Amino acid sequence: MRAVSHQSLTARTRGFAGDRRFLITDENGRFYTQRDCPALAQITAHFDGETISLATDGTDSVAISTAVGDQRREVTVWLNSVDALDMGEKAAEWLSRALDRSARLNFMDDVASRERTDVWNGNTIVSFADAYPVLVATFASLDDLNNKIVANGGGAVGMERFRPNIVIDGAEPWAEDKWRRLKIGDVVIELVNPCDRCVVTTKDQAKGASMGKEPLMTLATFRKSAHPDVDGVIFGWRGYFSQMGEIENGVTVEVLETRDGGFPFA
Repeated sequence: MRAVSHQSLTARTRGFAGDRRFLITDENGRFYTQRDCPALAQITAHFDGETISLATDGTDSVAISTAVGDQRREVTVWLNSVDALDMGEKAAEWLSRALDRSARLNFMDDVASRERTDVWNGNTIVSFADAYPVLVATFASLDDLNNKIVANGGGAVGMERFRPNIVIDGAEPWAEDKWRRLKIGDVVIELVNPCDRCVVTTKDQAKGASMGKEPLMTLATFRKSAHPDVDGVIFGWRGYFSQMGEIENGVTVEVLETRDGGFPFA
């Protein structure tokens, strides 16, 4: 659904506390995303650790306590199956009405687990996120991308299109291609692989409407991966927390380790 901004967050093994622990699926447990269900962008979610509140831009809203989840069901995210808690009929009815399709809400409680395996990091414990617990981007890289989009007659895009967890200011454009390990507040982040971008970046994150071919069209001119294990255009880097703790807006970012040679582009 829509991104939610925070002043501070707690980093845990699966990601930030509460982040992407809920999943909307069809009746068979197959996950929905904005790729195939753009109306998700019209819903705002807030989770206080016990209750999730969902609302649309109108007056329609619903609050569901995780305590109501008493039935476990298998849900699917890409190639992974997760034994999650079904959040009941009240949530299902509200979501089905808001999305105009059959939908159910599922919660990854502490009993549920998901582990992804890839060539980059072996096994990684993760939430319902696509790939890794955290996605890092920089304002300087977005500025450089937007300068190129505007120079070609397009309109600048906002950072919300890329849905990062952490956005860093003050770096040089694309400096993140050489970062391997960061320290932010109490937290250490291991950056593992770059994020190949999909059609969600072309959608208005308030309405879900398609906004054309940008930023993918311009990214394809200078950020197309030449790495055999990454297919597509790149913006932002994925990673995981190797040291847990608190992160607050405005704290200094320290680059603890870099990678030689950056990342190959076609």
